[in-house]
Order: sequence, then structure tokens, then C-alpha cells
Amino acid sequence: MTDFNQSRRKMVDNQLRTNDVTDHQILDAMEVVPRERFVPASKRTVAYIDEDLPIGASGSGRYLIKPHIFGKLIQLAQISADDIVLVIGAGSGYSTAVAAKLAASVVALEENAELARDAGDLLVDLGTENAVVVEGSLVDGYAAEGPYDVILIDGAVEVLPEALLKQLKSDGRLVVIEGQGGAGVAKLYQKSGEVVSGRFAFNASAALLPGFAQAAEFTF
Repeated sequence: MTDFNQSRRKMVDNQLRTNDVTDHQILDAMEVVPRERFVPASKRTVAYIDEDLPIGASGSGRYLIKPHIFGKLIQLAQISADDIVLVIGAGSGYSTAVAAKLAASVVALEENAELARDAGDLLVDLGTENAVVVEGSLVDGYAAEGPYDVILIDGAVEVLPEALLKQLKSDGRLVVIEGQGGAGVAKLYQKSGEVVSGRFAFNASAALLPGFAQAAEFTF
């Protein structure tokens, strides 16, 4: 039988610490959130390998981001205890559960009805009281509960919609992986007044979230 507590400790020591994830609150959160609960039963024994893992129904195209990339991404967001966080692409709820250990409250947006329902049920089962899963279009964000101190996009995008940046508070941060494969990079966007600036943080890859692909261009 797999010792998941030991697997989490090894993930933290061998995947996060060795890849410059140094924030102790993040390390502590990822050591206690049971990642194995957020993947299909058939994948639980490999829940802590440093790879993207499929979630949801077969062929859904949705994944948990590999642990060390996720750890670096959420560290980039610099979530504090009084922050309100919006997660774009809640998936099975793992990123929401980790963010909820760091923030005052988390709104997790998911457009796949089955994933949204299951994520909400699992978070309740785990006793996560400061997070809620809402269903809606990922590219539109969730302005009803905004503006937000942090927006965490849990997956890769080719295009970052302006609507999401508008849902940031002044001094808010948005973290995202832009591009795919070897061309993917993690970026931090920060808002000052109405001005948003972005910077490269590190090379990264993740599965593309639905709705965030670059529109095909017609050429002669």
C-alpha cells in the first residue's frame, strides 16, 4: 500500500526544494494537501511523480500541473493571509486547496460542470471552508466577486484575455504559463492603478486550458 504521507514529504524535498520553491508556507501546504485525492483512482499511486497528470473523464484534456512547476507558479503569486484569490481552471480542485491554505478566501472558476461539481464536493469533504467553486467561462473570469489580489491561471494559455487583467485590484498579481511545450514561460503580471506590466519568471510547460488558444490566422 502506498504511504501517501511519505510520498508528499518526498515531493517537497526532492521536487520543490530542489527547484527553488523556498516559501515555507507553500512547502507546508503542499505537504498536507492530499494530491492523491485530486486525481482519478487509477492514478493515485503516481500522484506524486513530477509530471502532469490527467484529471476528469477520459479524454477531457485537463491535467494537474506537475508539482515543481505548480509550486514555483504559486510562489510567484506571493499570496498573503489577507488576499482574495481567483483560480482560473479549478479542475479537480488541487490548486484551490493549496491556495486556500495561504489566502483569506479563494474563488475557483471551472467551466466543466462535472469537474466543478466534483471539486466542490471534495473541498467540502476536506474541510476547506474558505474556498468556493463556481461554474462559468474561464476566459471571462468571475467579476462578480472581484476585484482580486491574486489571479492564478491553472494551466497554459496562448492568449491572455484583457478581461482577466481588469479583475485585478491595484497592486494585484496574475500568474500564468504562456505558450506550450519548450516555448512555454511562466509570467507575472502586476497592476499599478490601471497600468499592467508583465515580466518573465521561468521556463515552464503545462497543458493548454480550453478557450485560451490563439485564433487561427488566414494567410495567402
